[in-house]
Amino acid sequence: MMTYITFSLLFFVIHFACYIIAGVIDLQLAKKMYSGKNRLYKSFFRDMDDQKESMRIAKLLIPSQFIRGIIMSMVLYPILPFLGDLSFGMQFVFMASLMFVYADFASAIPFSNTIEGIVYLKKEFVERKVFWTIQLEAIMYSIMFGLLSAWLLI
Repeated sequence: MMTYITFSLLFFVIHFACYIIAGVIDLQLAKKMYSGKNRLYKSFFRDMDDQKESMRIAKLLIPSQFIRGIIMSMVLYPILPFLGDLSFGMQFVFMASLMFVYADFASAIPFSNTIEGIVYLKKEFVERKVFWTIQLEAIMYSIMFGLLSAWLLI
């Protein structure tokens, strides 16, 4: 039981660190998408320039990512013993691919960097520049997560 609890807590720490790092880096490239009067996601994202909204998001950031990280880790419980048998390289490939494919690119959520988004979103949300800017965050997150997971988690 402790193995699973430790796994989930460490999974959360790795997820949260990668989430913040990739998000901060990508936000520098995507600022016009998330903030300002003419931001791309104005119609459905909360206004980060509004102090009240920004405080609300800050208050929910860690708890929401904690729940997300714990739930994602629990899905791996059945295969946890097998992951330890893989080489560092295969652990990295598996974890990075899992996060990139299932959590982002092939997600059933239509967003600017997903297959569903390409199908369902209006053109301005999936133009090449928008797609690759958002995809960059997913790629950075997945690579960092894969490396840290292979090194520390499994």
